[in-house]
Amino acid sequence: MLKVSQRRHLSQAVTRLQPSRSVTKSDVTIVLPVFNEECGVAVVIDELNALGYRNILVVDGHSTDMTPDVARGKNVEFIDQQGEGKTGAVMTAIEHVSTPYMLVMDADYTYDAHDIERLLVQADHYDQIIGVRKRDNLSRVHRIGNSVITNVFNLLLATKISDVCSGMYLLKTRSAKELRSSGSGFGIEVEVVAQIASYGQIKEVPINYRRRIGTSKLSLRDGFKILSTTLGLAREYNPMFLYSLIACLIAVPGLIIVSWAYGAWMMGRLFYWDSALIGGVSLLIASLAILVGTLSIQMKRIEVRISRKAREIASRVDRSRY
Repeated sequence: MLKVSQRRHLSQAVTRLQPSRSVTKSDVTIVLPVFNEECGVAVVIDELNALGYRNILVVDGHSTDMTPDVARGKNVEFIDQQGEGKTGAVMTAIEHVSTPYMLVMDADYTYDAHDIERLLVQADHYDQIIGVRKRDNLSRVHRIGNSVITNVFNLLLATKISDVCSGMYLLKTRSAKELRSSGSGFGIEVEVVAQIASYGQIKEVPINYRRRIGTSKLSLRDGFKILSTTLGLAREYNPMFLYSLIACLIAVPGLIIVSWAYGAWMMGRLFYWDSALIGGVSLLIASLAILVGTLSIQMKRIEVRISRKAREIASRVDRSRY
């Protein structure tokens, strides 16, 4: 008899070996979050239309230039976003999308519409597919910043993502509608990856990356905000590692202080009660951090199991309707 874990792995392997259902262009909505992109949005929409993509949703972040007029003139669906920054745009789009899949891409011409097909080919068996950018047209500052954010994200969230800040990614709409976010700005990409990675499957495919049309809106401040968001995500989705790291940072100096006080006493010197007390308190705090991390990870596992069960029930209900 196979164990439950073995049956699960076998089921997943068989599923991946099965041929993918053909995902057509009509199955996906192309989401274009925009803010002052009057120079690039028309070119991007024309490129999408030329390739046969008809479900195009432009989500405007209250642009102050001609972006709304340009987008409406292209006869695409146009809505104003709720909330702030790109996060608000993506979350607003999720509420409006009705196709089985949605693909988010920036409207500044950096992402090549020809690469969408690469993501659609993989769509059937994954909850998210990320386009990993070629770095030729990334500035040196953006290249370094993206590398730092991606490495910190992988370290804290225990993932192996190559380009966590990529602005082109495909989501199953059903999975996207389970996402939640209370942030703003450009942190939506790391939030999406962290949440999907906690319960679903993620695939990466290489894509082209072109020089943008218009001026860049990312700044060093945005990079620090994304790092701050990543720390918050680590506390929620991988608390054991984060609290263990904090415990080590506190325990090491505490252990050194206690050892020094004890060593001095063994050598016949005075016992430094103040130093021993500081070291002991540090070790106690470190132990509490590990305890909090352990409790957090157990609660997270319970939450994931409940969410999976709810999705299974919802899926059965959906199938029974047809």
